[in-house]
Parts: sequence; structure tokens; C-alpha cells
Amino acid sequence: MINAATHYRLDYPDLSLILALVRGGSLARAAALLKVDVSTVFRAVRRLEAALGQQLFDKSRAGYLPTGLARTLAEQAECAEQALDAAQVGVEQGGAVVSGTVRLTCTDSVLQGLLLPALAQFMPRYPALALELSTSNDFANLSRRDADLALRLTRTPPEHLVGRQLRAVSYRVCASPSYRQSVGATDLAGLTWIAPDDFLPDHATVAWRRQALPGVVPGYRCNSMLAVSELVKAGLGVAVLPDFLLDDTTALQPLSDPLPGCDTALWLLTRADCRALRAVVTLFDELSQRLRAPQ
Repeated sequence: MINAATHYRLDYPDLSLILALVRGGSLARAAALLKVDVSTVFRAVRRLEAALGQQLFDKSRAGYLPTGLARTLAEQAECAEQALDAAQVGVEQGGAVVSGTVRLTCTDSVLQGLLLPALAQFMPRYPALALELSTSNDFANLSRRDADLALRLTRTPPEHLVGRQLRAVSYRVCASPSYRQSVGATDLAGLTWIAPDDFLPDHATVAWRRQALPGVVPGYRCNSMLAVSELVKAGLGVAVLPDFLLDDTTALQPLSDPLPGCDTALWLLTRADCRALRAVVTLFDELSQRLRAPQ
């Protein structure tokens, strides 16, 4: 048995068989995925296990349960499948395919308000490009090489990073239409406030509120700006939010003009060594185009 496993060379049809059975969990579903009959799958699995000298699946009433080896081979089969898909895209696009994995970090509010709509516009054109997203407020993600690109709200990006300022961002006091109607008040100090004080204690908007409304104690404290905006949308109070979260849905309405001293900018940043990577450059250019403020 050991000799058989040593000398047998797996090929792509073997990997496709394993992947179909792992995905399907039964002979019938695997046969449907492979577009063959059930007996063909059954015989192929038996032949492969005999050739490898190892069991790939445990047969039970629940179906075919993959062993550790089968799961490992299925993961490698998925990589091979993705590589073939990328090659096919390259053929269809005349060899101009953009492939690879790009790691991008941004805040949760930027993800929700700006990044997701932009990705929906252009990512379908890059089927071989994989994107890993993380939400964070930390520039160190780029410095530690945990990310390739960062979308950050800042007035002064770190000098060791390279990038482009995409748009100015202002902050306003906001409320939901229902809350605004229910309170009918113009005195901001008398409203229920929602704030990220403990999460972003040095944020300019927190400093503004403490200076302009020193007697206000927030009724809700959240650990993210996105959570703050969701509580405002739910009609639980008011908060200072970036202008890009205000849209045509009227879920949020401004109660003030842009607040003095709270303006900032959206920057798209990367490391100098990433500028030679085609996937990073492609994503950088697409985001630069999509996220620029309307002229």
C-alpha cells in the first residue's frame, strides 16, 4: 500500500473528483457536479483510494465524509480551479488579466459609506483578483505589512507612505427623520447623544462636542463609527457623523452646518514597495477614480 501511494501521481481529474465529493457530500451530488453518473464516481473514488493506499472518505448514512487528507487535497483542488479560471480569463482578455490577492484596510464607516458601492462597480471586471478586507483605524497595518492599501481619514498621512488625497470630508450633527420629528428641539444640548468616546477619545468630533456642549453626557457609547450611525438611523439620538454617510435615502438628516475644526480628508495610501505590483496598482487606480469627490 505504501509503495502504491508513493508512486501514484495525482492529476487534475483526481483533484476535481475529490473536490466534487467534498462539496457534494454524496455520490449523487458529486455526480451532478461532474456531469457523470453515480457509478462512475463510485468506481473512480475506489480506484483513487486504492492507488493512493489511503482512505479519502468515510462512508456513513450522512454521506461521504472527507478525511483530513481529502480536505487538504480539496483545498489544493480549489487553488488549481482558481488558477485555471484565471488562465481562462487571460485568454478571453488577450492576456491582460489582473490576478492575485490585495489586502486593504479601512474604517468600518468608510467601508459602508464609500468602499462597498465602489467595489460593486468595478470588481466584477476582475474575476481573478481577490480582495482581503479588514476594518481598522491603525496606520500600523501598512507599516507592519499587514495590508497593501489603506483608506484613511486624516489631515496628515504618515510620510513613509505614498498615496493620493481623494476628497475632503466634513462632519455634521445628524439625526433620523423620526427622532428629529419626535423631539422637535433645536437645542443640541437637550438631545440624546450617541458617541464613540471610549473608542476614539481623541477624535476631533469628540473634542468639538466636549467644548461646545460641555454638559452633555452621551446616552449611548459605541466602539465604532458605523455602530454610532446605525443607532442614529434607528432613531435613538443624534451624533456627529461624516458627510459621506449622508445619502439620498433620508435615513440620516443633518441638524447643523459642517462643524468647525472637524474637517479632514480621505486618503488612499500604500507602501512604496507595492507600487510595482500590478494587482495593487490596478486596485489603487480604480479606487482613486471611483472615490474622488464629484467635480
